[in-house]
Amino acid sequence: MNKTSSQYDAAIKLCKDLFLKKMKDYGTAWRNLRPTSLTDQIFIKAQRIKSIEEKGTQKVLDDITGEYIGIINYCIISLIQLELKDDTRVELPYEEVEQLYNKYSTQTKQLMEDKNHDYGEAWRDMRISSLTDLILMKIFRVKQIEDNKGQTIVSEGVDANYMDMLNYSVFALIKLNG
Repeated sequence: MNKTSSQYDAAIKLCKDLFLKKMKDYGTAWRNLRPTSLTDQIFIKAQRIKSIEEKGTQKVLDDITGEYIGIINYCIISLIQLELKDDTRVELPYEEVEQLYNKYSTQTKQLMEDKNHDYGEAWRDMRISSLTDLILMKIFRVKQIEDNKGQTIVSEGVDANYMDMLNYSVFALIKLNG
């Protein structure tokens, strides 16, 4: 488990570093994105990964590692947007965003550790393509919840699905850099 924890931290550090650099370039322009738009951004990235996996080739040379990083960062943005849904500010201070990023990456890591305990790190024996499929399944769940105006009967909410997608993406990064 210590190996997973340190690999997880390294993957999140990579994602956070890129996120914060982009924030310095673009500010928090993502504050304009509605929840449905964020879900669609995650979908586009996961669908590109699946397409490349199935075709075995690609024409745009950006590797899938960058797509998984994008999914992780869009999941964090989605969690931040859920928390700040009533906050009308478009520009947020760097320090506040970094704190929120840390908050959600820490919560999501704790979820991973709890599930890893129960599942015995089963993800290590999974194919990366299965992780991609699980991300897509979670996206379709989020879309359905969004279409239902956030109402669920017995299912977890969108936040739990974002955390699962983030964790599956971290697992994919670990396996790709393995």
